[in-house]
Amino acid sequence: MAARKSAPASKTHAIEVHASATRPLGMAPATFLRDYWQKRPLLIRNAFADFQTPVMPDDLAGLACEDGVLARLIEHDRSSDGWRVRSGPFREDVFPALPDHDWTLLVQDVDKWDPDVRALIARFDFLPRWRMDDVMISFAATGGSVGAHVDQYDVFLLQAHGHRRWQIDASESTRGKRPPLDFRPDVELKLLQKFKPTHDWVLAPGDMLYLPPNVPHNGVAEDPCLTFSFGMRAPASAELISDYLDTLIVDADESIRYQDPDLKLPEDPNEIDVAAMNRVVDALNAIRMNDPDKLGDWFGRFITTYRAAGEVMPSSPAPALEEVDQALAQGLLLERHPWARLAWRRAKRGASLYCSGLDLGVSVKDAQRIAAAERLDDAAWRGLSAKGRQALQELMVLGFYQLTDPNADDAYEDILDAGDEVVEAAGTVDTIDVEDLSDEVREVNVHEDGVEVVVSFEDHDDDVPDDGAGQRRH
Repeated sequence: MAARKSAPASKTHAIEVHASATRPLGMAPATFLRDYWQKRPLLIRNAFADFQTPVMPDDLAGLACEDGVLARLIEHDRSSDGWRVRSGPFREDVFPALPDHDWTLLVQDVDKWDPDVRALIARFDFLPRWRMDDVMISFAATGGSVGAHVDQYDVFLLQAHGHRRWQIDASESTRGKRPPLDFRPDVELKLLQKFKPTHDWVLAPGDMLYLPPNVPHNGVAEDPCLTFSFGMRAPASAELISDYLDTLIVDADESIRYQDPDLKLPEDPNEIDVAAMNRVVDALNAIRMNDPDKLGDWFGRFITTYRAAGEVMPSSPAPALEEVDQALAQGLLLERHPWARLAWRRAKRGASLYCSGLDLGVSVKDAQRIAAAERLDDAAWRGLSAKGRQALQELMVLGFYQLTDPNADDAYEDILDAGDEVVEAAGTVDTIDVEDLSDEVREVNVHEDGVEVVVSFEDHDDDVPDDGAGQRRH
């Protein structure tokens, strides 16, 4: 009698790993995507080795006081288990008046305001860049928390300063049993009514916790701490359908209508029969909802339109192409506005480059180079085709790119503030006639130690609306 074959043991996946210099995820990126991405949580110890936070608590508090910054302050009363939520911008005297425990400050989009935070996003290039939503930073006083909750999107929680205790309920991925996800009705935050953690860790600077959607979790500060939240954009299907239908409606041909030239005598004139519904389907298909190019161009525009950004406004008229050539040759850079979002896709001919809801036709090589570069120097500019340079010039006209001096300490702030910039110079060697340059270039001086450019920009304030989404990443 043949021996019965035993069933193969199901593969188990570690929920905690240690990173190394060659494997910052604790494994190959392809292994992470196959075994963990949108499947199960993972704690990666020392994911950012020897991490030093580029933003300190005082910096975050200062940013939360600025107009146009999305910030919230969440306070917890342990005696009553009550929660209070306040939205920014805050007055500077708010934070000194707070106790030394049980509160959290959350600031969205810090990557748009701080270039060092923005640079961290490159560590996640194993994911599509257009999937990254923003980097939110939270400061929590000892005991600070926002309660047990779930997120509807993937998030990487990097401990940047201090220590935070994270508890998660991984019962669905480890036991195949989905935990209850009902919310408390007595607080404005979407906090879980029931939370039974399966894992409990304390994270130190450089440790990172990955959570796929709908994993219950709760973080509590062990001491004053900063946590960086790298969140992915995951539009709801209703949002996708609504926006795409708006596009179809705008482009719809009014001559395409419901038609029934094959109409036969109805058995019941009040019945909507199968034949009528088939004609409805034909009418909808006639507007080509499944057209891959129409769908692709819509999605490119949709996904690069930032959910809550203030409108990027152009400064004074952008320089002509030959003026850009001259400025870059003298050492200036063409820098992307921090609120601009870029992506591209292959088209029937060349590629479509998408920038904050705009669609420009360029070559594949141009699309790859432009989308990958936050800054373009003279060599990168000259590596583009004439069509690629023309596309960038169009984006300059709209304010998405601007010439900056790499030697200026506050070049990044200039992009955000669009204020007057005067660079102090020493040892002037030559002064260039600016009559042939655009109106905003007031003076160009070449020195032994660099190039001085005096540029006038029109001031503007971005009115950044609340995203209205309630609780976001924590």
